[in-house]
Amino acid sequence: MARTQPSAAHIALLRAIEEHGGAATPTQVERWQQQGWLPKTGEWFEPGCSTIRPVILTRALWLANTARPGRSIGWLGWVFWAIDDTPDSARRLRTAMVTTLTRPLSRAGLEEIPAGDSDEAFHARQDAAARMLANRRSPQRDIDGILRDAATAAGIELPRSPAAPVRNIFDPALLEHGARMLLGGATDVGMEDLLESWERASPDHAADIERIREAHHQAELDGTDWMTQSPLADGMAGMVRTIETAGDRELCAAVRSCTKATGVLDRLIRRAAHEPEILVRLMKDVMWDQWARLGGITPDGTAGAAAVALCTFQYLAMPDWAADLERYMSLMDGLLTTSPAIEAGNGEEAV
Repeated sequence: MARTQPSAAHIALLRAIEEHGGAATPTQVERWQQQGWLPKTGEWFEPGCSTIRPVILTRALWLANTARPGRSIGWLGWVFWAIDDTPDSARRLRTAMVTTLTRPLSRAGLEEIPAGDSDEAFHARQDAAARMLANRRSPQRDIDGILRDAATAAGIELPRSPAAPVRNIFDPALLEHGARMLLGGATDVGMEDLLESWERASPDHAADIERIREAHHQAELDGTDWMTQSPLADGMAGMVRTIETAGDRELCAAVRSCTKATGVLDRLIRRAAHEPEILVRLMKDVMWDQWARLGGITPDGTAGAAAVALCTFQYLAMPDWAADLERYMSLMDGLLTTSPAIEAGNGEEAV
């Protein structure tokens, strides 16, 4: 069946892309529209003329340089949905994020999380967690360790938070308990279980972990259970519920903040290869441990989408954490715009 000839609007956009050094086909442009990355053609032009609006051209050029036939652009496409902030784009975001958060289940061949408080349900969740981790290969070090080694080679000692004693967040001991908590929440994994996994992952930080254990025990004596009060207490089910029940504008705003923060952090990490003092500033802040090393430094592929979805969940579920991310964003924006002249001795910006 012969294809319909491209419209005058599509031809105008393709020409504009070509004039700016890009290349695209009518089929690609149609696909971008189907995905909701480009609006309807009626929104492409300046009022009363045939000139492509700069915002449309910029978006089309980015897509032409990024999107490839048969290859997903992953969470980067979420940025456009969040910026557009329409009922349709919010629906697309919601669907994509729920799919991303529940992907570990589908990969393990599970249709749903085994529910219930019975021993049978508990063991079913443990078996499901083991299936989720089957054949998973964990890196010996996370990006945090790699950056620290590079800074040490440059003669710079990076700060380390005593509140985050675990050196490698991908240690198998942590992933095992993480999978169990993802499925069963605080019901299946208590604080002592978590601390024991930390001890296995970081045996050289026993004193730090013991201080956390003592603080937790004191909180219990005071009638506070840190695990059940955590936004992660309901595991994957709680994450999905938070995304599904968020308002459209609330969801889009959260995604805009999280993806912008991720993009700025990526630019700073690249600059830090030549200006390692930037890492000193970033790592001094609590958000390095609470966000950057836990997913702010976003990997490619499905892991990156999961990191952005988790960030969005935290932004929606934890107002104080969201405020800290916005504050950290201000710090990062300042580092992007400041002069490269940052004093190596103390990591402070030159005035």
